[in-house]
Amino acid sequence: MENEIEKPRWWTQALLIGAVISAVLMVMAGFGTRLGMWGYTGGFTIASGGVVLAVAVFFLGVIGYVVCLRKGLQSERSNILIGLLICVVLLGQFGVQMNAISSVPRIHNISTDTLDPPSFDALVAIREAAGANPLFYDASVLAEQQQAAYPWVTTLNSPISPAIMLNSATVVIEDLGLEVINVSLEKGIVEATDTTFWFGFKDDVVVRVRAAENGGGSIVDVRSVSRVGQSDLGLNAKRIGSILDGLRDA
Repeated sequence: MENEIEKPRWWTQALLIGAVISAVLMVMAGFGTRLGMWGYTGGFTIASGGVVLAVAVFFLGVIGYVVCLRKGLQSERSNILIGLLICVVLLGQFGVQMNAISSVPRIHNISTDTLDPPSFDALVAIREAAGANPLFYDASVLAEQQQAAYPWVTTLNSPISPAIMLNSATVVIEDLGLEVINVSLEKGIVEATDTTFWFGFKDDVVVRVRAAENGGGSIVDVRSVSRVGQSDLGLNAKRIGSILDGLRDA
């Protein structure tokens, strides 16, 4: 009887295995998408499966732990506690993402200039080939939401000349880890792409530098647009802010 009690029961092992599988699914969903093993839809489906499994294991694990306490099953508790810990970490991370989604507007096209957003050049064809979100900036829909959520996303006026500022923009973008795609002195723009670590989402950026009307400085506008999805979790605005901060310190 003692050996039977000390030997972990199959259902506690099943709970631990379920927790591990849910973690594997969520990790695999991101890196598999980034490596091109499946599309974004497939990645989200796999991740959703991991979340559902984690929820199920968590609730069954809580019930199982209560059973262990009532029946005095000592050897069962470690498997259940490890499984619960894995689920708490996974669901906590999922909760953080859901909170980020709910705390920002469901937009993914952000520009410092909402009336005349900077235009992309070389990235237009790349985005079309990838089947990305449309680039049209509908100010009647986006401007008010953007300004309410990100009031600090505004045009930068600098005393630095346009040529020097364009070069500084290229350096700042590279320092932030973005891939510079195109630098056009003629059009006064720098285009770049940022790729997220987990799912490999790509967001495209264009920095436009124009001469100030008084001729003694430059006007800088930045635009960041996600290729896929409706909500960007605020990342486009955050990216624009980082670029503007870097240019102010240049």
